[in-house]
Amino acid sequence: MERIASSRDRSTMRERFDCLTDAYRCFQTGSCPSQRAVDVAGLILSGVCGARSLSECCHDSSVELTCLSLTLVERFTSRLTSRSLSPAVTLYCVEILVVLFQDLDLMSHLIHQFQTEDQIISHLAAKTVSTCVFYQLHQSGTISPVWQQKCVQVFHSSPSGPELDACLWSLTEVLKRLLKGAHQDILGKLLAALDSSLCALCSKFLPDGRKEETQCLVGVTSSRRWGTTWCLLLDLLEVLTASSLTCGAGVCLKSQRMTHTHSSALLTTVSCSSQYFVKKRVLLLLKRALLQKAGEDWALGGSTGLRYKHFHSDMNMLAQSVLTAVTTDWLQSVQVESASFFGGTRHVGGEEGQKPDCVMLRSVSLLLLKSMELHIQTAGVDSATEVYGYLQSLWGFLRRCSVQLTEASHRCCWVSLLFGDQDDDMMEAAKALFSIFLHHRRCSGLDELAVLEAACASGCNPHCHFLLLLQSISFDHSILLDFLISTETCFLEYFVRYLKYLSADWRGFTAACGTISLPDCHLSLQQSPTASAGGDMLKVKGEPDQVEVSSCVQPTGVISPVGTTRLAAGFHLVEYDSSDQSDPENMEVSQEEPGPSACEKGRLSTLDVKQELSGPPLPIRQRQYESSVYKLNSTLERQEGPPLQSEQTSSCPTVPGQLTCGTSARAVLCLSELREVVTRLQTKKLFPYNPSSLVKLLAQVQNCSEQSHLLHFNKW
Repeated sequence: MERIASSRDRSTMRERFDCLTDAYRCFQTGSCPSQRAVDVAGLILSGVCGARSLSECCHDSSVELTCLSLTLVERFTSRLTSRSLSPAVTLYCVEILVVLFQDLDLMSHLIHQFQTEDQIISHLAAKTVSTCVFYQLHQSGTISPVWQQKCVQVFHSSPSGPELDACLWSLTEVLKRLLKGAHQDILGKLLAALDSSLCALCSKFLPDGRKEETQCLVGVTSSRRWGTTWCLLLDLLEVLTASSLTCGAGVCLKSQRMTHTHSSALLTTVSCSSQYFVKKRVLLLLKRALLQKAGEDWALGGSTGLRYKHFHSDMNMLAQSVLTAVTTDWLQSVQVESASFFGGTRHVGGEEGQKPDCVMLRSVSLLLLKSMELHIQTAGVDSATEVYGYLQSLWGFLRRCSVQLTEASHRCCWVSLLFGDQDDDMMEAAKALFSIFLHHRRCSGLDELAVLEAACASGCNPHCHFLLLLQSISFDHSILLDFLISTETCFLEYFVRYLKYLSADWRGFTAACGTISLPDCHLSLQQSPTASAGGDMLKVKGEPDQVEVSSCVQPTGVISPVGTTRLAAGFHLVEYDSSDQSDPENMEVSQEEPGPSACEKGRLSTLDVKQELSGPPLPIRQRQYESSVYKLNSTLERQEGPPLQSEQTSSCPTVPGQLTCGTSARAVLCLSELREVVTRLQTKKLFPYNPSSLVKLLAQVQNCSEQSHLLHFNKW
């Protein structure tokens, strides 16, 4: 009898599976299944419930049927939301949903699957619930009461486990979809309904007070799944932080500010957590929050530009938490392991040591640098010693993590080393260090040259940073143009501020041109044989008039510290489809000059703009090399006296990448060529914003150079 029952169970299971498979294929092809909608709804419900009355021998088939049922509901609900179905199929699917959710109470059965230990079913159930909740919000603006009640209950009381993980993932997914679609009203309504429960959840994992934080971590980490739960919580915190950037001047709920208000507990997590990937995720979250870039990969709705009432106090709280932690030797507890690669951790034999985790090093460094910048801007610090003390703590941390420098090394090279392969982070670091330098210049009471010497000793001389940037791109002005048109970095803001300072401190610039080319500018990022850190073996080697960046990761080509093998490979940084945003000083889109903008002219890319101006382009290296040699030789031939000692030229090199002339002359030439191309683009109305102020600053730099040469000639 048991065999007969088992055979019937298999037959029933196969029939249900075949019917649902047929329905799934019909939806994929855009046609209606042959079964009635009410019959398909009944089959889906039986599949979601897992056919618990069936015998144990059919367990595997039951799991497959459940997965198919969940996938089917998620798929056609998504298609309904995107309105990609034909009218007939749309009516058919709507009828199924009405039967499932109004007559058969499918939502309760879906949420019941959150508790299952089968991670595939639990995740599919969370995914299906998220899709259905978003569809209901999108259609009627109402929140599923069953789902809302479950989230509130679990956030208040449930320990780490499948149910909490599913609720965290489900809510995060719904909020992400609302942010992508810029549904501000619905988003605010949903967060208001869950605000108190979210605060309770976060307080449970991140309580106030260092002792309570440590005890909480010990308790939470005892759970087998705590690492997964923590990562899901961090994902939710990033979504909530991103939502605070889109609410403008409206009401910002407590749950949207939790990353800032619980920043001290998050920093303690980095110290106490036993899981390295959790530490890294926490640091990345704090870094994005401080840079106001939370959710930048998926929050397509974008920031409104306006800030909620407590925004500045929250940012100050986050910055102060970081600085307070550094003061209490928090950096000593931050461990940096070997860099991870697909398949595990790569080990390097011999004397090269291990490769450090550059993501971790960049996150810690940028977190501290931006906190210092914000502290300077808001706290009105009058002590240069306090600010430089934080920098010394950072250098000590990097030295402990095997960023090794020779005694004669130029510390300003550290920025290129740490942030070289991440353009956005490098620009943020350069901008922060520039603010730190200006603060020290204002508070120290030293003369200009003494200030620059102190800045080099602390690694924050803005002239050195800019020259290293130019050398890393082989003084190619077209790459600077890529940066100016891009909205992915803060280069425009940094560039405008630096050009203003450069015009006022030409003497310091020429001095840096000599310093940055000293042969002792040698820097390596590696792990010593006795250290436990690791990372990419990058080296910045400085020889007279030459800076070379190499990597053992790629044996061919010159690796640029700005992220790509640009000139060696013949590529620019990025081909941008559009550049319709900017955040400069006096760089708003011009309203005075008529005519279409670059965006209106078919969203021209950077390459399109350059080809339109110059015709069929030569290879980048050839064009840049020929232009530099010709113009520099012409300029130097017109001089009746010897050039400055730091700008003496040598014969043209035969090895690609070597510098042909003095650093100062090449830098001025690069900026001059940039001014010419920006002016031509502006004349043809192809530049995405009004660059008049930028052109004036570039012209001032050229005037300073000419006056410097004239003064030198008169003395000679």
